[in-house]
Amino acid sequence: MAEHPKTSTRIVLASRPDGAPTPENFRTEVVDLPEVADGQVLLRTVYLSLDPYMRGRMSTAKSYAAHLELGDVMMGGTVGEVLESKHPDLTEGDHVLAGAGWQSHAVVDGGHVRRLDPSAAPVSTALGVLGMPGFTAYSGLLKIGRPRTGETVVVAAATGPVGSAVGQIAKLKGARAVGIAGGPEKCRALLEEFGFDAAVDHRDPDFASALADAVPDGIDVYFENVGGHVAEAVMPLLNLYARIPVCGLVAQYNGVDLERKDRLPGFFSLVLSKSLTVRGFIQNEFVPEMHQDFLAEASAWVRDGKLRYREDVVDGLENAPEAFIGMLQGKNFGKLLVRA
Repeated sequence: MAEHPKTSTRIVLASRPDGAPTPENFRTEVVDLPEVADGQVLLRTVYLSLDPYMRGRMSTAKSYAAHLELGDVMMGGTVGEVLESKHPDLTEGDHVLAGAGWQSHAVVDGGHVRRLDPSAAPVSTALGVLGMPGFTAYSGLLKIGRPRTGETVVVAAATGPVGSAVGQIAKLKGARAVGIAGGPEKCRALLEEFGFDAAVDHRDPDFASALADAVPDGIDVYFENVGGHVAEAVMPLLNLYARIPVCGLVAQYNGVDLERKDRLPGFFSLVLSKSLTVRGFIQNEFVPEMHQDFLAEASAWVRDGKLRYREDVVDGLENAPEAFIGMLQGKNFGKLLVRA
């Protein structure tokens, strides 16, 4: 059992990014830990999840969730080990899913964590394929995309934790999966590791024509993670009644659009002429309806080897800012985790 600490090392928002985040936007602090009160637990962070949505919380731009104030701990999902418990349902040594953020230790309400079973799956999967990214893929694809047998599903950022799950779940539901990723190594993994039917490199100078060749019957579902030039290549290939779950727009998260063209009239013309369904979503909205089904179904798929995943693990909390900055540039391969 780990020794009970008196302090916690944490990384806070030091300044707001102007464009892409830089190391100067973060500051490391050491603070005293409070005493554990009734109903609370003391956690040691084992894994910290790094996700693109965190970039939005660093900004004051209007969004679906409140932004961070300067000096706030960077938010994030965590897997923690219980070091001390004053909650009746949790004991020392338990591993739990929490939202402790970018810090080595935290005292949290025991009612706000979920105990994990390390014998059922590696605890890290609670932050990836069996966690928020996996549920994002599951809920967005099945609730909004609704792939049918024989249809073509295209997903951007396809080797990421959301995209790789989207393609594999599409296949499990009888659809054809086409992944878009950056570079030959990632495209090869889509075919050999994740079982996609086709992979297209968005860095290819002939990307648009290569994508068209990969979808001879057009696109029925486009799971949007990226935006930018990838979305532009997809739009002309959409079939009548195609569905577009809009999960993320990583290409635009840093607030930089060098061209600033107004493409809205053309897009709405396409929505009308092809009777498209375009639906943005935040996975939280589907939790009451779908989360239990997801945990049961996805856990079985992972156990049976039908839903594969890759983790990109960085050691040391101090390396979280650099890893986060790299993720927004597409440098990670798989679910990005920090082993604290």
